[in-house]
Amino acid sequence: MIKTCHNILLGLMSLSLCVLGSGSSGNCTYVASDSTRVLIDAGLSGREITTALSTLGVDMSSLAGVLVTHEHTDHINSLKLLHRKYGLPIYANSETVRGIQQMDKTDIPFNVFVTGSSFQVGDLTIETFPVPHDSLDPVGYIVKCNDVVAGIVTDIGYPTTLVRERLCKCHTIVLECNHDEKMLRNARRPWSLKQRIASRHGHLSNVQAAKLIAEIANPSLRIVFLAHLSRECNKPELAVKTVEQTLRKNGYSHIQIKLTYQDKISEIVTL
Repeated sequence: MIKTCHNILLGLMSLSLCVLGSGSSGNCTYVASDSTRVLIDAGLSGREITTALSTLGVDMSSLAGVLVTHEHTDHINSLKLLHRKYGLPIYANSETVRGIQQMDKTDIPFNVFVTGSSFQVGDLTIETFPVPHDSLDPVGYIVKCNDVVAGIVTDIGYPTTLVRERLCKCHTIVLECNHDEKMLRNARRPWSLKQRIASRHGHLSNVQAAKLIAEIANPSLRIVFLAHLSRECNKPELAVKTVEQTLRKNGYSHIQIKLTYQDKISEIVTL
C-alpha cells in the first residue's frame, strides 16, 4: 500500500517524490510538481519503470525527462529505451555522457549540463553538485518547485562540505544508506570489493548516513528516504534504527525515516 503525506508544509506548491527502486540491481526516483514529472536515473528495466509509474497513476509519456547521476549500469539501464520509445529528454554532464557512450556506443542525444550549474525542466529548478563516488563525474541533484526542496544523493563515498551545504535546506532527501560496517567486514566478498565500498569514493554506511542527516537536519527537513541498501551487508531495520537513534540524540525526532526497496516502490510523499 502506498501512503501519501499531504500538506506537510502548508502554503507551499506541491512536490511529490517516490523511489521506484533502489539497490545494486537498479535505481530510479520519481519527482513531480503539479505540472512537471521527471525521473532521477533509469537503472530499472523499462517494464519495471512502466509498472511502477502505473501504480502511481502516471503514464510514461507524461514525463519531462530523465536526470542521470552517473554512468554506472544500475543507474542508466533503460535510458536508450526511454528516449527511443517515449522520446524522453536525457540530462547528464559531459563526463557521464562520455562514460555512457564508451560503454554503450549509444547515439541518443543528451541535454548536457556543467556540474554545479542549474537549469529548468518545466516548473522544476534543477541544481547539480559533485559527489565523491567511483565514476567519472557523479552528481547529486536538488529539485525545487518554488519554495519546496528535495535532495537526491544515491551513491556517495563520504559527505563533503559542499554536499552538506546543498542538502541543509531540503524538506525531503533521498540518501544512500548502503551497509552496516560490521556486516560488510564479515561478508563473503573479495577484500578488494570491501575496500572499494568502504572507501571515500564508495558508498555510505548506516553510521555515516546517520551522521550526515544529523549534521544537515533542520526544522524544515521532514522526510528522509534511505536508499541503495545492500541486501548482503545491511538490514532495513538496522539502517532505520541507526539513523533514528542518531537523530533522537541530536534532538531531531520530528524527521520521518522511510525505506526504499529493490523490488517495489517506496511510499510516495507530497510536500
